[in-house]
Amino acid sequence: MSEKLYLLGHPIAHSKSPAMYNAVYEQLGLPWRYELADLATEEEARAFLEARGFLSVNITTPYKPHAFEVTTHRAASAKLARGANLLVKHGEALIAYNTDGQGCVAYLERTEFVFAGATVVVCGTGPTALAILHACAVAGADEVVLVGRDKARAQKVLQGYVDELGDLSSAAIDLPAAQEGHRSLRQAHDDTMFKFGSYATSTQIIGRADLVINATPLGMKEGDPAPFDTSLLREGQRVFDVVYGHGETAFVAEARSAGCTVSDGAGMLVAQAVATVQIVTDLAEAKVNLDNLDLFALMSQAADFGLS
Repeated sequence: MSEKLYLLGHPIAHSKSPAMYNAVYEQLGLPWRYELADLATEEEARAFLEARGFLSVNITTPYKPHAFEVTTHRAASAKLARGANLLVKHGEALIAYNTDGQGCVAYLERTEFVFAGATVVVCGTGPTALAILHACAVAGADEVVLVGRDKARAQKVLQGYVDELGDLSSAAIDLPAAQEGHRSLRQAHDDTMFKFGSYATSTQIIGRADLVINATPLGMKEGDPAPFDTSLLREGQRVFDVVYGHGETAFVAEARSAGCTVSDGAGMLVAQAVATVQIVTDLAEAKVNLDNLDLFALMSQAADFGLS
């Protein structure tokens, strides 16, 4: 059956998503077409989502919270992030997921970053930042710090996440971790030290962190500064920026000058797209075999990212 799949956001003309997804669905022999829905207003975006004229839709800035609101069912990943980057129709249900964190961690692990025992600083207080914060905790980080411009907002956002994680981890039987070496929800709640701060109050922990992640939109517009004073960074730190496709961001350029090992968001995009394909084909009950297909390599090549 022919199906339409979309990326919803604004602006998204730079997106490599159609090239990636269409390459996979063609390889799998599925009559599905992935397109852009570049909608400039919240009203247009909400109307598009409520019309449900799609099998699935990926959502990017600035519509993740709106996508979360219109769904009928929410996976834990979306509940914890307070926003969705993937909606999938399943019968009469519209199910929300968030694969941003999974994609970020999967890519960093692919580049041999070890989360076990690590200290991670996540910049930002939106759904992308929360999704990544959660995935880092699940992956084994001992200390995860949410940092934003306003300390009180960071505290409120982090407390909401921790409360939700506590409710989810205690409401049912604790399922095993989805991946060897990772934590279950209950383990992530019990074994991770969650902290918060502002850029001004978190200078020491930024300087000693093993990994610093920019999960803000800074860098999407020309002239955007780094989220904090990058003189705090030190040689040997790992630095990751979720932004891609807008040239080298100030954050990446300054971190590289400081001697950090840096990556932009291209690898995360591909890795979260891999997770998306797995979810959508499963819910659609598509008769496909993904086991012998290197989805990451196929999608990276289709997007011309040159990632290994």
